Amino acid sequence: MLSSTSPNLRAEVKNLSFSYGTKKVIGNLSMPIYENRITALIGPSGCGKTTLLRCFNRMHDLYSQAAYSGEVLLYPEKLNILDPSIDPIEVRMRIGMVFQKPNPFPKSIFENVAYGLRVRGIRRRSFIEERVVKSLQQAALWNDVKDRLHTPATALSGGQQQRLCIARALATEPEVLLLDEPTSALDPISTMHIEELITELKKEWTIVMVTHNLHQASRTADYTAFMYLGDLIEFDLSERLFTTPKDQRTENYITGRFG
Repeated sequence: MLSSTSPNLRAEVKNLSFSYGTKKVIGNLSMPIYENRITALIGPSGCGKTTLLRCFNRMHDLYSQAAYSGEVLLYPEKLNILDPSIDPIEVRMRIGMVFQKPNPFPKSIFENVAYGLRVRGIRRRSFIEERVVKSLQQAALWNDVKDRLHTPATALSGGQQQRLCIARALATEPEVLLLDEPTSALDPISTMHIEELITELKKEWTIVMVTHNLHQASRTADYTAFMYLGDLIEFDLSERLFTTPKDQRTENYITGRFG
């Protein structure tokens, strides 16, 4: 039972099921996503965490056998982003995503961050430059790269590349930011920097994050959802879910008895 002082809804998953061909991956799942909060999705491998995350920006549309039912609503307009009439490209502009492994484009640092703006048809140089600088600042990368914006992004370190990918996602000012295990390919120091950055970003963004790292979820997330075999087993404030879980399966997972 969540507090009556819960923050505003930014998105909501309602009765969502997802299948790929004959295989059902998510079954009738419902959960809130609160504004300016970090929501972590945890659970053993293959439980549907990343599948759920990718429903938020219609990544599954790239595969012909993918099938949705239910809704993913964006507030305040209650727009169902799974509606076939909604352009998935527009959904991906409104909901940014950062993947597990840093994936900078083979372009300059500047052009990586400007990419989404150019896809949107923005041509005004001064506006693009302003957004690139702001996004790099928001991703805590500006001081590292301000003197080499036109050098290849692939020359950056792994942690810097991941912050660049976050800056690229922020440039189009998405309403929700999706992070798919954003630190799993990074060393402990880079991981710490990304966690600090994520915590800072929630002041302006709503964040949904998949992580296998339970300590990371308890440290950074305001809310945590535990998934198992495609079902949502438990959703609660992180501090409550990690200290007094209501479901035995949640307790078994967070204490290391399975997973």
